[in-house]
Amino acid sequence: MTTYDTVSVERRGAVALLTLNRPDSLNAFDEALRRDMLAAALAVNADNDVRVVVLTGAGRAFCAGADLTEVSSREEGGGLNTEAMLNTEYKPAVLAIAEAPKPWISAVNGAAAGIGSAFAMTCDLTVMGRSAYLYQAFAAIGLVPDGGATWQLVRVLGRKRAYEMMISGEKVRADRCLELGLCNRVVDDDALVDAAMAWAEELAEKAPLALHYGKKSLALAAENDLASVISSEASLQHICIDSKDAEEGVRAFLEKRKPQWRGC
Repeated sequence: MTTYDTVSVERRGAVALLTLNRPDSLNAFDEALRRDMLAAALAVNADNDVRVVVLTGAGRAFCAGADLTEVSSREEGGGLNTEAMLNTEYKPAVLAIAEAPKPWISAVNGAAAGIGSAFAMTCDLTVMGRSAYLYQAFAAIGLVPDGGATWQLVRVLGRKRAYEMMISGEKVRADRCLELGLCNRVVDDDALVDAAMAWAEELAEKAPLALHYGKKSLALAAENDLASVISSEASLQHICIDSKDAEEGVRAFLEKRKPQWRGC
């Protein structure tokens, strides 16, 4: 398995645990972490033996956002450089999660701030430690959320709550995130990774095509009208019904045994 400077990847059966690994900087994104995150995400997505991915951060935080020591000044073309960075480095990594053919679970420990919150929210499912929080830190330094954070927030919270969260600088604690639908589960801090991995292992035993196309169907539903969604569901159902896994699922049900999924 490939090794990275700022990310660690551990395989546990059909689950990959991807850990942002710059704990001394609270896993803030620098050039190396942007590079490694994208490479690791693409690698685990391409590995057919990995059926679910868990994303977390080493140490006291999930991710403190962008490493501000790297921010360019106006004289250095700061705005233009940042725009390019968001489009060519962050965007591909975020989309690698959003468009992955398998589920990703974010296990949020401590702060998920700035771009870190975008990565946490982009994952399909989220488990938070009790002391964890999401933080839109941008307004405090005169910036706006990026990395797709506004896309995530408005769809979960609606326009008014999303705007309030963006401009208030509130640290939205785990229990409140659960109430708002920004996470699925809240667990004790010391049980976070184990809980996320246990959930991932449960999902890894389910039909891979159902997980893949269910995720794809939700993405289509978020962007299309009812008539279009019904047709896209029908198309995806066609693929699933004609698969060997569907045949295996019916056979296993009739034979009262656990199905052996192949993902095809």
